[in-house]
Amino acid sequence: MEVKVGIKHVQRELVIETPETAIAVEQGLTEALASGGLLRLTDDKGRAILIPASTIAYVDLGTEHVRPVGFGVV
Repeated sequence: MEVKVGIKHVQRELVIETPETAIAVEQGLTEALASGGLLRLTDDKGRAILIPASTIAYVDLGTEHVRPVGFGVV
C-alpha cells in the first residue's frame, strides 16, 4: 500500500510503498503519537523508515492493492 507522510516545515511529502495493512500503519501511528516516540514503517524492499512523531503533519493512507499498469506477467 502507498503511505504519504507530511513532515512539518518540509515542502515535499514522504511516499512509501509498504506491504503493511492500513490498520497496522494506523496502530503504529497512534502508538507513536501517544508515546511521543517514532513511527516505524517498512518499505517493500525491507528498509526501515523511522519518523519522529512530533514532526508528523499528516499521514495519507492509500489503497492497499494497486494494480500495476503495463504489459507483463501478473
